[in-house]
Amino acid sequence: MIHTTYISELPLDLQHLVQRAAEVLKKEFEGTFGYETVERFIADSLDQLMPRARITTFVPILTERFARERLKALARIENSDQDYAPGVLFLCVHNAGRSQMAAGWLRHLAGDRVTVWSGGSDPTSEINPSVIEAMNEVGVDISTEFPKPWTDEIVRAADVVITMGCGDACPLYPGKRYEDWELPDPAGQGIAFVRPVRDEIKSRVEQLVSTLGLS
Repeated sequence: MIHTTYISELPLDLQHLVQRAAEVLKKEFEGTFGYETVERFIADSLDQLMPRARITTFVPILTERFARERLKALARIENSDQDYAPGVLFLCVHNAGRSQMAAGWLRHLAGDRVTVWSGGSDPTSEINPSVIEAMNEVGVDISTEFPKPWTDEIVRAADVVITMGCGDACPLYPGKRYEDWELPDPAGQGIAFVRPVRDEIKSRVEQLVSTLGLS
């Protein structure tokens, strides 16, 4: 049984889905992490996502996705001698606009040649709908993404950390390549405001792809 502050706040059917997600991840990471580690990451991921959830229906699947992302990052740290694709983390305040667009562009332009993460210093409950619409206009679907906080293991696993307006709240770890992209914040803005930000991010991501030797 997973022990977490928020699981009792979920309806019984959603509690069951969280438990099932834990079983899926236990099998997926068998031989890499013990059951206790997987359950700890499920519980912590749920505790981080639940307070921001506007609708709890999707919490179990988002918890599973977030925990999987974190466990993969931890495996990358613990097996640093393996030949991994470059890892890039995009950070902003709400993880609802700039960092999500940047992550979407990098996945679109570089595919599986790079590992991409995004996070926020103060994540909101959902991605700005205008951001999703603007990215859809250029053929990049980020509608299934969700705001989430940055976590220690993901920052440690990243080779490059791109910050966008989170200031002193952004984490600083030695041995990382850091860049700070000064970009207008699209929070609460409509699509006319978002489009030029989207295009500027694309240009910066294209430069990043080139410097990483992925073009």
